[in-house]
Amino acid sequence: MSENGDSETNGSPRVGRRGFLAGAAAVAATAAAPVTLQLAGATPAAAATRPNILLIVTDDQPKHTEWATPQIVDWIAGHGVRFTNGHVTTPLCAPSRSSVFSGRYAHNHGVRNNGASHSLDQHTTVQRHLKQAGYRTGLFGKYLNSWTLADNPPHFEEWALLQPAYNNANWNINGTVQTLTGYTTNIIRNRTLAFLEQAATDTRPWFAYVTPYASHEPNVPAAKYADTAVPPWNGRPSVPEANRDDKPGYIQNATATLADAQDLRTRQLRALLSVDDAVQAIHDKLVALGQLDNTLVIYLGDNGYTWADHGWLKKSVPYSPAHEVPFYVSWPAGGLGAGTVDHRIVANIDVAPTILDAAGITPDTPQDGHSLLTTATRNHLLVEWWKQGTAAGGPPTWSSYVAADKQYTEYYALHTDANGTVSGTGEVKFREYYDLAADPYQLSNLLYQATPQQEQALGIPALAAQLAADRAA
Repeated sequence: MSENGDSETNGSPRVGRRGFLAGAAAVAATAAAPVTLQLAGATPAAAATRPNILLIVTDDQPKHTEWATPQIVDWIAGHGVRFTNGHVTTPLCAPSRSSVFSGRYAHNHGVRNNGASHSLDQHTTVQRHLKQAGYRTGLFGKYLNSWTLADNPPHFEEWALLQPAYNNANWNINGTVQTLTGYTTNIIRNRTLAFLEQAATDTRPWFAYVTPYASHEPNVPAAKYADTAVPPWNGRPSVPEANRDDKPGYIQNATATLADAQDLRTRQLRALLSVDDAVQAIHDKLVALGQLDNTLVIYLGDNGYTWADHGWLKKSVPYSPAHEVPFYVSWPAGGLGAGTVDHRIVANIDVAPTILDAAGITPDTPQDGHSLLTTATRNHLLVEWWKQGTAAGGPPTWSSYVAADKQYTEYYALHTDANGTVSGTGEVKFREYYDLAADPYQLSNLLYQATPQQEQALGIPALAAQLAADRAA
């Protein structure tokens, strides 16, 4: 069966829900202060005026990939808000996506590794809240790693659930497992467009979760982009870092080269070109349906990826390229349509609170994030990751205090089993501290051979105490 298609083109007080106050856009454009998204009207919107929700989550997309997504950037960032400090709280697929769905840190939702997807309490998810509130819900693409393909995704009314692959993949289509011939990004596009088309006769607001496999390895591009030339890239100071004596052992042993990174980057960019076309086709469909203005669109990657930074060519590490992601939001009818810039620290845990806030839904389950439609800010973010199993090699379990100007990381004697259950002594085995203002590429670990007096001067005891509190919250 073929569905490829003929074309590859195209915690703060709230002040309401609709319409920026007069000066918000000007504030947004400044680098000195975060945007204050202030919306008017304190009561939930009537069902007929609730926004549609389009949530697009790409796979392993690093932050510096906008060359491949100009149409996405033009629409969602250019006619919305570009968040310059977008992060994920666990740089690994299933934990990150579970945080998107639930608004919770992985240590709270329990999906600590890719094998533990069934640990997610489905009652806590944004799709459950929306479906219960009368939204038409659809899922198109990847769901959660280790999810059994034959198991229908809870709280979705319609779905095309992908078993991750780029061509001729297996799918669960509304409860029927089958193979569809074609390039999977195009199939996701076509299925999403068909779901949107139903809005011409179904007046319910809708939620579409659109999640292509790009730019995950093996980063296979569509045939039309297989040989597309990409802009040259000659690395950055951390690619690869020559002297890693101040880094943990797994980084000292890392062997990725600039050439490795250049090859990966080329494949990632080529794979993302079809995502750009698909999102543009979705934009055009919303215009044709007259639903563009009152659709809240959120776009982010489920994690970043290092391009041989410190010799590492993967994710799962505390270094910035692994947890920084592209992060854009647009909602013209809600005041987010001016093409502004927001410098707040935002994260995947903020997605569900933002969606529910826009829909006028008060969650009945705990959330760690906050709505981006409020004035809420944070001065730092907890980022965490767990080692699965006890095999040698790879990063140990770690957690990190990430601020705009500093980052403090601890590695622990902890590991999980396949179900995400944690074992170990919890002993701190290694620590890193980077002055991100002076050292944005994280070349100099200021705790390497530091004296107690130097640690005190850096404020390490207070950072360690805050990190412990964040992990326990």
